[in-house]
Amino acid sequence: MTLQQATLPVPQFDQIQLADLKQQIEQTIQNGQNFLNQLKEVPQNSEAQLATLTEVDQLENNMSESWGILSHLNAVMNNAETREVYQSLLPSLSEYYTQLGQHTALYQTYQQIHDTPVFQTLSEAQQSAIKLALRDFKLSGVALQGEAKKRYAEISARLSQLSSDFSNHVLDATQAYFKPLTEAQLKGLPQSSVELLKQYGQQRELEQAVATLDFPAYFAIMTYADDRELREELYKAYVTRASDQSDKTEFDNTPVMEEILSLRQEIAQLLGFNNFAEYSLASKMAPDVETVHQFLVDLAEHARTPALAEIAELKSIAQQDGIEELKPWDATYYSEKLKQQQFNLSQEALKPYFPAPKVVQGLFQIVQRLYGIQIVERQAPVWQDDVRYFEIEDQGQVVGGFYFDLYARNGKRGGAWMSGFRSRVQTANGLQKPICYMVCNFTPPIGNQPALLTHDEVITLFHEFGHGLHHMLTEVDNISVAGTHGVAWDAVELPSQFMEFWAWDNESLDVLSEHTETKQTLPQELLSALLNARFFQSGMQTLRQIEFALFDLTIHRQTPALNSQQIQETLNDIRAKFAVVPTVPYNRFQHSFSHIFAGGYAAGYYSYKWAEVLASDAFDRFESEGIFNTETGKEFRKFILAVGGKNTALDAFRNFRKREPKIDALLRHQGWTNTDKTA
Repeated sequence: MTLQQATLPVPQFDQIQLADLKQQIEQTIQNGQNFLNQLKEVPQNSEAQLATLTEVDQLENNMSESWGILSHLNAVMNNAETREVYQSLLPSLSEYYTQLGQHTALYQTYQQIHDTPVFQTLSEAQQSAIKLALRDFKLSGVALQGEAKKRYAEISARLSQLSSDFSNHVLDATQAYFKPLTEAQLKGLPQSSVELLKQYGQQRELEQAVATLDFPAYFAIMTYADDRELREELYKAYVTRASDQSDKTEFDNTPVMEEILSLRQEIAQLLGFNNFAEYSLASKMAPDVETVHQFLVDLAEHARTPALAEIAELKSIAQQDGIEELKPWDATYYSEKLKQQQFNLSQEALKPYFPAPKVVQGLFQIVQRLYGIQIVERQAPVWQDDVRYFEIEDQGQVVGGFYFDLYARNGKRGGAWMSGFRSRVQTANGLQKPICYMVCNFTPPIGNQPALLTHDEVITLFHEFGHGLHHMLTEVDNISVAGTHGVAWDAVELPSQFMEFWAWDNESLDVLSEHTETKQTLPQELLSALLNARFFQSGMQTLRQIEFALFDLTIHRQTPALNSQQIQETLNDIRAKFAVVPTVPYNRFQHSFSHIFAGGYAAGYYSYKWAEVLASDAFDRFESEGIFNTETGKEFRKFILAVGGKNTALDAFRNFRKREPKIDALLRHQGWTNTDKTA
């Protein structure tokens, strides 16, 4: 069928030349610098001051347009050429943003507007944008003088380079490993996984199945391969990626990690904080480092008892196979066996019911019911053949667009993310509508079959779509507080984790599932098994997340900054206190922990758990008023999704729930309290 052309102005990905894009970015940086160099003092009157702020927003909008395309291509089509262009621009981009954050006259312009009666006449969004800008100026070192100012700029430039290096090392180390497999080594793997590994073999011009460290391949082997030695070998390759324990030492992130921590600590001290964790929390919802630490430790207490019972079950089922000591490479394999035994549920039996096209269609139907919007696929140039473009319509008006890039492939960074490429903003040419990218790394289609998703992948899709809705359904026209901009980092996961609940709902699963051959929805016995298994190992999973969050918080609050040995000791110490799943001395998880060393989660990984409290509590209202209650959906859209950073995260939540957040719903949704929900 022929699709209608995109109605929003979309990037011409089929025509983009890297050289032109590079030139465009250089020009945009130059325009920004020219503007800053010309602004020597605060404009005389409030009209001219406000015009200056509008110009800053316009510059930011142009920057996110051109740089947004390049950084996206660098993540989804990483090759030598893209990487080279990306790396070459990082220093000047960093220099520009440092100059912007430390520009005294610009800071004084914002301050002056804030301090005059004009401020009260501005829209709520504009007032919030000015307040947030003043906070960010202080966090960017606007008050620094002389050498300190110069040093801040050097550190910023170096940090942007180091986080890019960290990410590249993880990608290169992941892609450098492959292992041809014999038929005997494939024993235990379901046919669909064997086909996938053969597809990976063909890509390398081999006639046999190949194991790689791409997550779909790695996960399949860890879950199903009967060959314990193979699982151990793959586990070792995976947990030593980009580390000193790998045989590919050229990708070792040890020095990168040490330097990042040391520079972060230095920046925190330059700005008057005791450590980087304090600096990081200055712009978040949580009040201070101690509160976060206590929150994580308390949550671990709740998770501990269920987790100990879960690991005991796991050890017991492994013993039946004669395994006296459970090793890390046994955990996923025996968890799957245990799940089958306890709930008669296998990931594999579920997969034919979740073909990707049906899941996507079901997701759209759910969102349409909740928020009264339509999602329409449109024709647009893309960077890869299987990428698709859609637009959201509200009462016949297009309000935003998004791209889906769902499958794992070579040259694409691992994980899943949403990036807001274009924001909703009022420009001289009228209202600019938001567009975003949603990227996953699901098991790709095999041959001419559609891709079949695990239920975990369905949850991931819902999660990223929650972020996407937050970006696209904003009703704020100011770029600094539209969509996810200006939202406290530890609340930004609220809409995403909130969406996950619909992947567990009976009614939702009816519209999400359709067997690839029989066209039946998920039968009652599988549905019951899936729902009964919902809390399977929730204690162990929570403790794992707390281990990561505490590790992140602890290494960022230690002074002086830790070296690699101390980083390892910190991790070992936290594991000894909180982890129940065994580990091994060579595990170097930290060397590929991109969230904190290459993403925005430094001293902020706790955000997932923090926001989960908010998401559970928000969903609790739907449980009382009806999962598809359109009025409740309207209010969630109005108070949470539409406001962006215009309101503080706490105010937005209070407006929706009419009270402070409570942890009760989270504990119930983990299966740790026995209270049934009553209205």
